[in-house]
Amino acid sequence: MTSSQDLLHSAKAPPQLNVPKGAAVKVQIIDSTARIWAPVAHFMTPDIPGHPILQAPAFSFLVEQPSSSRKILFDLGLRKDWENLAPSVVKIIDSPGWKCEIKQNVAEILQENGVDVAGGEIEAVVWSHWHFDHTGDVSTFPSSTALVAGAGVRDTLLPGYPKNEESPLLESDFSGREYKEIDFGKESTVDIGNFKGYDYFSDGSFYLLNAPGHAIGHMCGLARVTSTQEGDLEDTFIFMGADTAHHGGAIRPNEYLPLPKEIQPSPVPHQYPSICPGHIFEAMHPNKKCNEPYYHLNDQMPHDKEQALHSLDVMREFDAVENVFVIIAHDDNLLDPKLGIEWFPHGRLKNWKAKDYANRSRWAFLKDFKSSIE
Repeated sequence: MTSSQDLLHSAKAPPQLNVPKGAAVKVQIIDSTARIWAPVAHFMTPDIPGHPILQAPAFSFLVEQPSSSRKILFDLGLRKDWENLAPSVVKIIDSPGWKCEIKQNVAEILQENGVDVAGGEIEAVVWSHWHFDHTGDVSTFPSSTALVAGAGVRDTLLPGYPKNEESPLLESDFSGREYKEIDFGKESTVDIGNFKGYDYFSDGSFYLLNAPGHAIGHMCGLARVTSTQEGDLEDTFIFMGADTAHHGGAIRPNEYLPLPKEIQPSPVPHQYPSICPGHIFEAMHPNKKCNEPYYHLNDQMPHDKEQALHSLDVMREFDAVENVFVIIAHDDNLLDPKLGIEWFPHGRLKNWKAKDYANRSRWAFLKDFKSSIE
């Protein structure tokens, strides 16, 4: 834990999350093989010299309830044949500054590594939201696999294309399968921090969190990966942040996590091989601040900016808690082999805290600003 003496500014204690006791789930993070290039200005402001393009993977999570072997997926990344997305979406991808590459669908990755997708081993696909880089290709799963999304998708976006030529969704993703929306105003929910949570497995192991703003029905996931109820020393969690933020610089620094005086591992090892002084990144901050994020949401991207700002503020509270590892869907820093993330099928995220993934990746995004300190 970083002490106040190690920070460039005093830190505020985050609110208590008060997560109810519960069981643990098995969580594996999947590199969907998608790589997306998009203009930073499409998502965030201000312009920071040297970082005009967001280079993003798109993660999927395999979540399993050990007691029943029930398995669900949280997000699917991008579909392999993205050219067959709805025309309104392909038009965006074909616009200047955008580029997509992908090698496999998530269903293929799972099937090749021992998960019987074709046999119905995946109970449900949960979309954090309806955007193309999260919806994947649900038609690659059998009809026994349900589709779960946040409230509002049915009323505003269905039927899908081609029945509705204006829809950004595909009718083939819904056809012949159970479709359920999580309406946090009607479902039984529990307060977790400042989010409303829906207990998916009814055992406190995995919650869908109402995190509106970025898109209609936007949800995050909170998975308990160690549990005192099951004999572990503490409860630890993976927070699946989806698109609550698109870059670490939109999350940090903040009042809970100011820039440290010394950043280790160094985000710019070519200049500072071991330890990087934090003040150089304070000096290049747009507002010369060590306790405010570098980026802010722009006015165009969020469906509801006020809600999106609130959801981002709440995610920052989770991010500052020692036993929570926040993973946003497009964090390319997690791909760095030096971090040592164990990707599906080779490992799971149960021991993320012992392996110090959160602390070691927290300031890695600063590498994107290296030209501003040269």
